Amino acid sequence: MKGNQQEFEIKGIIGRVEVMLETVLLSMIYYVVWRIGYEYAIGVNNIFPPYLGRGKIVLMGIYAILTLVIFHANEGDQFGHLRLTDIILSQWISVGIVNVVTFFQLALIANAMISPMPFVILTVIDAVVCFSCCYFFTWLYHRFYVPQNILMIYGTRNALDLKFKMDKRSDKYMVTELLPIETDFGTLIDKINEHDAVILNDVPAQNRNDLLKYCYQNRITTYVVPKISDIIVRGAPNVSLFDTPLIMVQGMGLTPTEKFFKRFFDIVLTLIAMIPAAPIMLLVALAIKMDDHGPVFFRQDRVTKDGRVFSILKFRSMIVDAEKDGEVIPAGDNDDRITRVGRFIRATRLDELPQLLNILKGDMSIVGPRPERVEHVEQYCSEIPEFACRLKVKGGLTGYAQIYGKYNTSAYDKLRLDLMYIENYSLLLDAKLIMITLRILFKKESTEGFDKMEELEAMRDEAIAAGELKDPEAEKKA
Repeated sequence: MKGNQQEFEIKGIIGRVEVMLETVLLSMIYYVVWRIGYEYAIGVNNIFPPYLGRGKIVLMGIYAILTLVIFHANEGDQFGHLRLTDIILSQWISVGIVNVVTFFQLALIANAMISPMPFVILTVIDAVVCFSCCYFFTWLYHRFYVPQNILMIYGTRNALDLKFKMDKRSDKYMVTELLPIETDFGTLIDKINEHDAVILNDVPAQNRNDLLKYCYQNRITTYVVPKISDIIVRGAPNVSLFDTPLIMVQGMGLTPTEKFFKRFFDIVLTLIAMIPAAPIMLLVALAIKMDDHGPVFFRQDRVTKDGRVFSILKFRSMIVDAEKDGEVIPAGDNDDRITRVGRFIRATRLDELPQLLNILKGDMSIVGPRPERVEHVEQYCSEIPEFACRLKVKGGLTGYAQIYGKYNTSAYDKLRLDLMYIENYSLLLDAKLIMITLRILFKKESTEGFDKMEELEAMRDEAIAAGELKDPEAEKKA
């Protein structure tokens, strides 16, 4: 079977209708809370200027638009695509942001600090409504959506890891067959026609072009794992001066204007974040000190923009002298060197909070590639020369690799994620990644250790040894 474009369009329309219905419902609840919680104050204390009927409708419209925008930016409208817990967290964070902004909007209209209690009640009601809508819409999606039978065509041994990652989302993806690119082209075409979709994973450029063109011409859904050059080209602007299309690739990183505004918002947002973060940091510091009486902070040399080395700050999550004599041993999930407090702050990522001070100092940015150790940068650059491209911007507290990756994500995958950010940079993208970061604080899988990588590799090697999968690298040597 071939991917049905009409089916995708219908699912897209249904998803948009669902989020519109939910937004209307939330806006109506806001209107009711407005009437009950604040309209009495209009008649008694004249807190708000008198509204005719249309004034309240305008406020509802603003609330609805803001809800739609924040839902979209925070991926709160991805029913069926994200896991149920992810979509619920996204919506809870979104309505929280919308209600805080709307509260201050009404305070400005009243020219006074109004009672926040109606908005506290509104947020609780919204949380229940969002949970119910997410549960129902996600159930509806999976009730009528059957995972596609996907054929994966791969070119390298490491490419096989993607199959085991996708198996974790069997509700959406079902990789039913894998074939190495060395397979006869005619056989590949026959197999493609037997499946709903195709994944082209780390295959040589010429083979990929031939297969991609065939799938495109025959309307077969195709997923392509991008190479570094693909990411660079995708972020490049078009030059429309001639009848021959041109794409301009500069590779300069951020422009001076972008650097100025990025730094400006780094300072402003970090100072705002320090208000709620300060008491949390104090509690964490006290807990670390009381746990084993060792130092609160852990300092380590990291590499940022243009290869400059700086000392990154983190709350200490491991025992003192965990890395004696400079010996670097990555921490696994059950590492004995992790303290009791450290296990909690690593899982919640509270150990990263002191890096707000690195951002104020100018060593880091809020959003950007994760600053790596000096020895790791040297190793990765020798293995992957393009790894140095991520040093065109300052290292960041959060970013694509931190959000969608894990501690055990490979260097090449991190590079791809970081280049996606650099080549598509905008302040709006920064805002989106910051909001999504709030969601991943509640996700345990994002903190998986390096032992999970070894487990994944063991599963891959076991499948190859059992003859279930073919090793393309071994076949090339043969």
